[in-house]
Amino acid sequence: MGENAKPKKKLAIVTCMDTRLVNFLSEKLGIAQGDAKVIKNAGNIITEDVIRSLVVAVYLLGVEDIMIIGHTDCGMAAADFETVKKKMVERGANPNFTPDFEAWLGRMYCEETNVKEGVDLLRNHPAMPKDITIDGYVMDIETGDLVKIA
Repeated sequence: MGENAKPKKKLAIVTCMDTRLVNFLSEKLGIAQGDAKVIKNAGNIITEDVIRSLVVAVYLLGVEDIMIIGHTDCGMAAADFETVKKKMVERGANPNFTPDFEAWLGRMYCEETNVKEGVDLLRNHPAMPKDITIDGYVMDIETGDLVKIA
């Protein structure tokens, strides 16, 4: 991978795909194009795919710091998975492809707890080196205030 692919700040951020964070998060963090690797998913949940991307970021792209950033008023904390299942069936999809649909989709009940659990998972994951800094934050979606919680 070329030098241009490496984040200038040696930083990876795992955050939510919420549209309210587009540009807002980078503005509040002072992150410019090329500064950080940003991994987004519904609810900033640490999945195997997120871990895979972070392994690439750490070992091939020189990332030394990881931030997990949740936010207030996250839709995944209130998501109705029965509605998702119903809509899948209505559109011809099968929600029973996995034995635990709710876990697969990423159920969480509290934004702070979700971030703390993600930080703990990464800090203790066998693929993550111990010399990486991994911190967790919750951003106020209205003000952009960032509170370190883990």
